[in-house]
Amino acid sequence: MPAVHDAPVPGNLRRVEPREVNLTLDFCLKVGELLLSSGAGAADVVATMRTLSRHLGLRNAEVDVTFVNLEMAYQESPEAVPVLLTRQVKQRTIDYEDLTRVDHLVRAVLRDEADLKAARAELGRIRSTGHGRRRWAISVGLAVMAAGVALQLGGELAVVLLAGVAALIIDRLQGLMSRRRVPVFYQQVAAAGVASLLAVCVSVPFDLEVSTAITANIVVLLAGLGFMGALQDALTGFYITAGARITEVLLSTAGIIGGVSAGIAMARMVGLHLPPIDPGAVDLRSVSRALTGAAIGAAAFAYASYGPRRTLLPIALVAAAAEGIALGFPEEFGGTWAVAGAAFFVGLVSYSVSGRLRVPPLVIVVPAVVPLLPGISIYRGLTLLGAHGNEDASRGLLAMFAAASIAVALASGVIFGEYVAQPLGREARRVESRLAGPRLVGPLRARTTRRSRRERRKRLVPRP
Repeated sequence: MPAVHDAPVPGNLRRVEPREVNLTLDFCLKVGELLLSSGAGAADVVATMRTLSRHLGLRNAEVDVTFVNLEMAYQESPEAVPVLLTRQVKQRTIDYEDLTRVDHLVRAVLRDEADLKAARAELGRIRSTGHGRRRWAISVGLAVMAAGVALQLGGELAVVLLAGVAALIIDRLQGLMSRRRVPVFYQQVAAAGVASLLAVCVSVPFDLEVSTAITANIVVLLAGLGFMGALQDALTGFYITAGARITEVLLSTAGIIGGVSAGIAMARMVGLHLPPIDPGAVDLRSVSRALTGAAIGAAAFAYASYGPRRTLLPIALVAAAAEGIALGFPEEFGGTWAVAGAAFFVGLVSYSVSGRLRVPPLVIVVPAVVPLLPGISIYRGLTLLGAHGNEDASRGLLAMFAAASIAVALASGVIFGEYVAQPLGREARRVESRLAGPRLVGPLRARTTRRSRRERRKRLVPRP
């Protein structure tokens, strides 16, 4: 059997040495691992890896992403020995700083500003270096996020402060449990239970309406889930990965439901009644509080997710505008369509905003939709399900179904907005026709200069 470098090469492709094949596959897999662990959808990961490998000389490389497993194979010719490399994502955290740095690295490679050796060195620095933002600052960011959501829901100053303190305790508790390798489900149960119990204990001596604080912390716990990537995978044809991600999201949400329901049950044991949140009449004061709270909550979540500082103000403005659209939607359409319209707006404007800020659209999209998460529906459903009347239980089930429909409306609205916003040029259509979905991470096409195209032609083997 002939060696890989001795195999015939069709057309005008250059010959790739086995060592370079291995280095290229390893580089593409590491890029895909960072993108997938940072919340990118499987479609974006596959498209980015294929674009990189093709640009680096591995034409028709096969890429497969299944939840936490990445595989990449390349065979130069039918007579050559195929090469298969695999990699597993061991940690899944929302990290928009690493996501942005990897996105810039990919674009630099596609513009021929960095060769394979330089790109591998830069990727190693991204993987090994930490963040300039202190961990305590991230905890404070989550506390500010919870306070902003409580303000959005109409909470008074004491309730806003309570929501922030509870979020701070939740973050520290989850960090401790994570270091002890406790599964995420139990982390969510403990965090939601602590938030509920803290609110109940404070309401006894101070006589506060703590339902808003509990709901704000439900939103904080929901924001860390990868529901956007899960729905994107389902809508773009990666059904196995979508099924696994949706199962993960549902299990984590079940943990939140279990912890909050336990806190509500204990409140009833001590004689406290926690009423469900019923949105009141919309006036100028309530709208201004909602818009301000939405802006603060979205910007704080972006900060807590290591988002670049230059993105915080635009994210706040987009989130406030989306909240205004949701509040101003005609009542005849219902809450789900109002959320879908607001999410469509976020997806529509995030493409142009992210281009000006030089970040992936995902960095804008996810924080901007955080204030629209169905925290109210989940809390309302739990309080009604705990009631003794059959009518209240039926209303509670409807509220839980409304929460699920809002989550789907958020993801589908954002992705449809991206469909409309992204320019579908010839190169973009060729990529998206294979993936049947828009791009929330990675470049649509490789822009090369005249000099880089001339240098690339020199490296190609001439046609016989």
